[in-house]
Amino acid sequence: MSTSLTMTPTFRGATVGDTNAILQLLTAAGLPVAGVADLLSTDARQFVVAEADARDVVAVAGLEVCCNNALLRSVAVRSDWQRHRLGHQLVQRIVCEAESRGIEALYLLTMTAEHYFPRFGFDVVARDAVPAEIANTLEFKSACPASAVAMTRALVTPIPSPS
Repeated sequence: MSTSLTMTPTFRGATVGDTNAILQLLTAAGLPVAGVADLLSTDARQFVVAEADARDVVAVAGLEVCCNNALLRSVAVRSDWQRHRLGHQLVQRIVCEAESRGIEALYLLTMTAEHYFPRFGFDVVARDAVPAEIANTLEFKSACPASAVAMTRALVTPIPSPS
């Protein structure tokens, strides 16, 4: 697709109507698509998209909430829009959204971006140290290979219950 890269993309919550564009972006980026259509049909607001013009989705990131934790997933930027900080902006937006929801920690799996996510406060974590609600997501159980690196970032310190 030929797009004028001089325009500034806008960010918004995804809609069910974005499903095909999001799946195409993820496939082109070599990221798993298992479960994405279901998440979008259940609550499309779990995904943020960047669009270059009306309905031209050029980047995406998702937040799969699991109890008090969440999975940062599906961060992809169309090749002609890479190196314009869209991925950076999307990750920042997802982190802010997770914080506003009171999420205690974010987790992710990556095959290629282990050195990218530390700039957002993520650290490598053993997969067996990941909470069960995250480990039981489709992405952890089957969509990503066992060789994928798990990472985490603490967001909110839970307030202790009065004794």
